[in-house]
Amino acid sequence: MKKIVLNTYEELCLAAADVFSQQIKEKPDSVLGLATGGTPIGLYDELVRRHEAGELDFSKVRSFNLDEYYPIQRTHPQSYEYFMRKHLFDRVNIAKYSVLNGETDNPAVECKRYDEEIAAEGGIDLQLLGIGHNGHIAFIEPGSSYPMDTLLIDLAESSINANSRFFGADEVQPVRALSMGVGQIFRCKKIIMLIVGADKKDIAAKLFDGKIHADVPASLLLLHPDFTVFMDKAAAGQ
Repeated sequence: MKKIVLNTYEELCLAAADVFSQQIKEKPDSVLGLATGGTPIGLYDELVRRHEAGELDFSKVRSFNLDEYYPIQRTHPQSYEYFMRKHLFDRVNIAKYSVLNGETDNPAVECKRYDEEIAAEGGIDLQLLGIGHNGHIAFIEPGSSYPMDTLLIDLAESSINANSRFFGADEVQPVRALSMGVGQIFRCKKIIMLIVGADKKDIAAKLFDGKIHADVPASLLLLHPDFTVFMDKAAAGQ
């Protein structure tokens, strides 16, 4: 595991974009694993800027997203497919992208399809992750055991409360999600995690205390052979 501390969020986004750019340039048909949320928006903006400047070509790139609310329509402004189209997919010439289908009538079949599609592409070359305040990754919340493959998950109360601000008072907020499992994430060849802000200082400190914590899913990644964390000074406690 490598930890890289940058002065600002902007510097962090540039450093992460360098990793993605190098991956795509070295392997134009790379398979990327992508994440949603506020943290990676600056990274996606920088990748778009480099594409528009003719520095980065996505024409052979394929991607898979970590998770998706369930149930939710693809066109819903809070769906993760909508997010990815807005911030990246509709702004670059990506060859193919795949997001878990929040409209499916059969979540088990959809999850199996997703795992099989990832395997058929040869696995994920570079996976982007964030971390929750309780140490969750994707929608894998703290527990005594963790799923290996993609599955339908009941969201923890903390996640439901944290995401409630994104849904209107007249909307039914999803309380479940489709999510890659820890095993699927761990099979990615290279993983980078972005941690930003003083509110993540405590969980970042726990992640780096040299222990695997049963109640911190992200700590399992310390066992991964190619895991890099990019942090700003606020998250690092500096």
